[in-house]
Amino acid sequence: MSLYYTKYNSPLGDILLMANDDALIRLCLPGQTVEEGLLAQAACHDRAPLLVEGCDWLDRYFCGKRPTPQEIRLDPPGSDFRKQVWERLCYIPYGTLVTYGDIAREMAQEKGKNMSAQAVGGAVGHNPISLIIPCHRVVGRDGSLVGYNGGVALKRRLLKYEGVDVRNLYDPKPRTGPGALQENDEK
Repeated sequence: MSLYYTKYNSPLGDILLMANDDALIRLCLPGQTVEEGLLAQAACHDRAPLLVEGCDWLDRYFCGKRPTPQEIRLDPPGSDFRKQVWERLCYIPYGTLVTYGDIAREMAQEKGKNMSAQAVGGAVGHNPISLIIPCHRVVGRDGSLVGYNGGVALKRRLLKYEGVDVRNLYDPKPRTGPGALQENDEK
């Protein structure tokens, strides 16, 4: 099966999209990395149909049109458990927050057994199709902005973009010193 990639120039910076012949398999926001071996297997192909669909989805998102994950074929690589968590994330509405505990409770009810918020957090943190699978909409029960592979500043920026009031959300491990992103830098 062929593997393709392209870069999308967004208001956040360059976004890397990867697809095979059947589905979008990766979306890496600025600051996130893709495995070099995987990238080396891919051909740059801006017109590959699923990459065109992915770029169209991003165009609509950044124009405020609120596309949903169900509008594009996705096949994130991962374990069955991770895929189940990512599937749940796909149903979090634009501009809405849920907690890791909320997702764990929903999954526990469905499966009839206990589910830990930490296990859910581990799966959320390994989401390979960030933004389209909206892991940025998941926060800690106390309002902490934890578990985002792109970093807390990017998570906050995406939530602000979606109209979420982020004033009561916080970084449990704020960065300080040279190079730390300040609140005013997130615009």
